[in-house]
This record gives sequence, C-alpha cells and structure tokens, in this order.
Amino acid sequence: MSLEANSTQTRLTPAQEALQALWEEHMASEFVKHDAEAAIATMVPDAYVNDIPVMTGGVGLDEVREFYAKHFIPKTPPDTEIIPVSRTIDTEQLVDEFVFKFTHTVWMDWMLPGVAPTGKQVEVPFVAIVRFRDKKVAHEHIYWDQASVLVQLGLIDAAALPVVGAASAEKLLNPNLPSNALIRRHAHQN
Repeated sequence: MSLEANSTQTRLTPAQEALQALWEEHMASEFVKHDAEAAIATMVPDAYVNDIPVMTGGVGLDEVREFYAKHFIPKTPPDTEIIPVSRTIDTEQLVDEFVFKFTHTVWMDWMLPGVAPTGKQVEVPFVAIVRFRDKKVAHEHIYWDQASVLVQLGLIDAAALPVVGAASAEKLLNPNLPSNALIRRHAHQN
C-alpha cells in the first residue's frame, strides 16, 4: 500500500519535508506496522484524534492509545488501500486528501460502530487535517462522507435520498466524470 503523496508535488522546504516524514511514519505505524505504540510515539502528550462523522477517537495519549490499540488498528480491514489525491503542507499543518478503499470484512468500531461486517467493498473520499507541535502530531481531524459509506454497505437507499456511493470516490479520482447526476435525477420534483 502506498502512503506517499502524488509525485507531482511541488518542492518542500526542509521543515515541510520533516512534517511530511513524520506524518508518513505515523501512517505507516497504523496501516503497515499495525503498531499503536509506534503511532503514539509520533504524537505530543495532549494529542487528540477526532473522526468527525462518527465522533470516534480520543483526547490525550491514554485515550488515543486505547482507541488505536482496540478500535482502530485491529478494526481496519486487511485489504485497506489508501489512494493519495493531494497533500498540502504549511509550517504547522498538513492536509491529506485521499480515497480510502476497503472490503467490510471486520467490525469497524471507529467508522461503523455497531454495524456487523457486510463483506461489501467501499471506496470513499477522506480528508485528514493534521496539526503539528514540537515536531510531533498534535491532532488529527478526519472527515469522510458517511452517507456514501452507508449507501455502499446497503444500509441506506441512494435512490430515495440525495446521496451517492462509490461514485464520489470515482469522481474525485477522475474529475472529468459527469457532474450533477443528482440534480438531473431530482429535476422533475422542482
């Protein structure tokens, strides 16, 4: 699994390179090494993780450690793939945009609390906003479209609601795909 940003990225300052390397180390700890302690070692003592759509994560290293060790790392499907789209880095913050792709073969407490594995494939755009302090990760704000995930798992009906499933990830990866399908589908109702 590739965790690195697109090769079309502009040149980084040494400080930006250091932030990127730290983020890559943090991500590798989670998705390659599957090591909560290694991930925690990249974080400040009062770090927090906030998975915005479902309010999972933790505040402070004890809560984040428990979240990573019990709910995130062992509850992420083994076929998870992260497809980088864009990365923006300034002096204290990094924003990663990517497609998160997996087969729902395990209980995913961190993303789908209470939802039994469905065996279905999911592709969803993600955004991670990562703040750094003292050369470590201070916080992560993680965003994704939960409705798109639920559509792909068959838990909500996309035909009855203005939501899409994997099409949102496909459109992110290929901006030339048609836009406004939901508008056209519901135009007769206006």
